[in-house]
Amino acid sequence: MAKALSARLNNLTDDSEVRRLAAASLVNLFDSLYEGAVTIDCAGRITWMNDKYKALIGWNGVESIEGRLIDQVLPNSRLRAVAETGQAELLDVFVVGSRQVVVSRIPLRNEENELIGALGVILYDRLQALRPIVSKFQQMQSELASARQQLAETRRPKYHLSDFVGDSEPARRVRDDAQRAAPRDGAVLLLGETGTGKELLAHAIHAASLRATGPLVSLNAAAIPESLLEAELFGVEPGAYTGAANKARPGKFQLANGGTLFLDEVGDMPLALQPKLLRVLQEGEVEPIGGTRVLPLDVRVIAATSCDLKAMVDAGQFRADLFYRLNVLPIRLPPLRERLEDLPALCAVLLAKVVEGRGASALTVSAEALRRLAGHRWPGNVRELHNVLEQAAARTESHHIDVEHLIGLPNTDGQKVGAGGTVRTLRGAVAAAEKLEIQRALTTTGGVKLQAAKLLGISRAQLYEKLALYGLLSAKTDS
Repeated sequence: MAKALSARLNNLTDDSEVRRLAAASLVNLFDSLYEGAVTIDCAGRITWMNDKYKALIGWNGVESIEGRLIDQVLPNSRLRAVAETGQAELLDVFVVGSRQVVVSRIPLRNEENELIGALGVILYDRLQALRPIVSKFQQMQSELASARQQLAETRRPKYHLSDFVGDSEPARRVRDDAQRAAPRDGAVLLLGETGTGKELLAHAIHAASLRATGPLVSLNAAAIPESLLEAELFGVEPGAYTGAANKARPGKFQLANGGTLFLDEVGDMPLALQPKLLRVLQEGEVEPIGGTRVLPLDVRVIAATSCDLKAMVDAGQFRADLFYRLNVLPIRLPPLRERLEDLPALCAVLLAKVVEGRGASALTVSAEALRRLAGHRWPGNVRELHNVLEQAAARTESHHIDVEHLIGLPNTDGQKVGAGGTVRTLRGAVAAAEKLEIQRALTTTGGVKLQAAKLLGISRAQLYEKLALYGLLSAKTDS
């Protein structure tokens, strides 16, 4: 026995053995302490979550949680930041549902000391010594929340990244770009047609950023008269001009201090105001109208536009230096016609919003109606789709939306449904002929789309776009 004890003591002088024993002891300690555990890879995707954590967040156990973005499952999680920086966060308070818990976040490295992900564990229920601190923190948070409740209601993000619906490659790319942009503090420029979800994404980026607890203030440059826009942006000092109030009125930049300012339709910003906006972005300070001093600011700007800003710069309609200052982290939002495979999921979510609060039963869309929707070009994108579904829901007396409820929407052959029956347009006749040739090519190649595209003299991407347009995506796919 003495020899065995001596051997163990000698092992404690061996550096590698001490490290091995310490690691094993820490693993056992964590296993006995934690109330939940989750691991992610460096891309922010969940690789494992234990049953305690799944139960805590109410995961139903039917769908697999592995492979999902951590921020879709746990909004505002900082685990991805730990996986990117390699900096541990040993103690923090985190909100899971309606419950506040104490968590630890630890970077994971391989044998070559390369970052491969991060581990997050919940420690709340077992660390008794932290309960007084947590209790005091909760009390302070409650008092602060009560004092700022009304203001927070109007300035909190309405959406998160999971609200950008769709599993198509374009939709996933938008979410990934937004996820990468969120923890950084540079300006974000959202580019896309009207109705593609730019406002939603701005809210989601703010919600996933380090500024999530700060205000989110929005301003639409196209919706405010030019004569009032300067005051709205930069604020007004008392007596700055005839009719000005007797006390200072803060501008949107001041209201967004410590948080995010969302500048929608920035392409409509008057040229005369662009130098002052550029100065605020460069210097981090604002000078209200009629003011004699500048005020320091800590504001992140997310700008959005449906205009081609680069073309406007070339035409002298937008300042090049302001464009480059805004274009630090550009994200392009695809039009709906480029992600038609997301139509079923979008319809389900939008119809749920349509019936919400009305006490009505859930609505579904028939396969034929989906094909009709896929045949439309959607110039108004998701916003237009929402409007079409609202009208269709008002026309149906059942729980089902079919083709006859889509009044005025062209079908895949270019016909329009109306009170006088169907009339084929010239464009519709051309589309019908194109659809027939695509079907013939698919039949000739046995459904192999790459070969069919070659026969038709178009690219594979163009073929997939037309398959979606004509409701032929169910055809056999090539590997």
